[in-house]
Amino acid sequence: MAPFDLLLALFANTAWAFNFIAGKAGVVQFPPLLFTTLRFAMLLLLAFPFLRWVPGQMRRVLQVSFILGVMHFGLIFAGLSASGDVSSVAIATQLYVPFSTLLAVVWLKETIGWRRILGVSVAFAGVAIIGFDPIVFNHLNALLLIIAAAIAMAVATILMRQIKGVGVFTLQAWIALIAAPCLATLSLLFEQGQWDALRTATWWDFGAPAYSAIGASLVGHGIVYYLLGRYPVGVTAPLMLLAPVLAIVFGVTLWGDALTWKLVLGGAMTLLGVGIITVRTSRAGGNEPLAKEALPSAPPCR
Repeated sequence: MAPFDLLLALFANTAWAFNFIAGKAGVVQFPPLLFTTLRFAMLLLLAFPFLRWVPGQMRRVLQVSFILGVMHFGLIFAGLSASGDVSSVAIATQLYVPFSTLLAVVWLKETIGWRRILGVSVAFAGVAIIGFDPIVFNHLNALLLIIAAAIAMAVATILMRQIKGVGVFTLQAWIALIAAPCLATLSLLFEQGQWDALRTATWWDFGAPAYSAIGASLVGHGIVYYLLGRYPVGVTAPLMLLAPVLAIVFGVTLWGDALTWKLVLGGAMTLLGVGIITVRTSRAGGNEPLAKEALPSAPPCR
């Protein structure tokens, strides 16, 4: 990979990693469902020019839009709101990779070798160790919300593999269109203090959902869209494993997370397991760059 493209990959990872900090800061000011509503409302304004009807693909597109936009993101930011730190959330979100692998076996009847089975086992064992960390143990509801979000992401990942000819920005636009009104309704039904949160918010507070929409969704995914058009999946996908590592660094340096031995050991095991699955899956996926019209969306959990 060319040096400039390596820098782009690093920038995408950084954008995704910092999204955890922006999200955590955002749910301090806004109720989590309201924050997610603002995120997708802003994304819809930016991605609206890419919104188009895709004949023959709309059922899957709408399914993915609801599962990702409403379920996955709603659960992610609810988990961030309930969590005691950022690092454990960044690690636990990676469980969508082993969950996707298991769903592919059950749903798509794929076969996996012993290396990916090992990766799945190591990843789940790592999160189990994290669950016994005192900070995480006192916020187990947050960990359960993040695990549920990872399952939703895994389901959406399987569905996205069946979508053809839908660009990443078109999919982002549909996700925003479906998610914004649904999440706004859920916020009205289940949350309180929305008006006070909006009334007292500063421009800096509104910067959190704006960053999540622009930095993570448009910039981060746009870079991966570009890289997947130039390099094989087996080259590009493993580079994206840097995002959770950077999120932990940001969590410790910017948010004040405490690095306990259980978090370090569990995090290392989880990321090792995810790495094994990603590398093996990428090698199985072929060695050619993907055509622009066939590019899959990068994981939108970031």
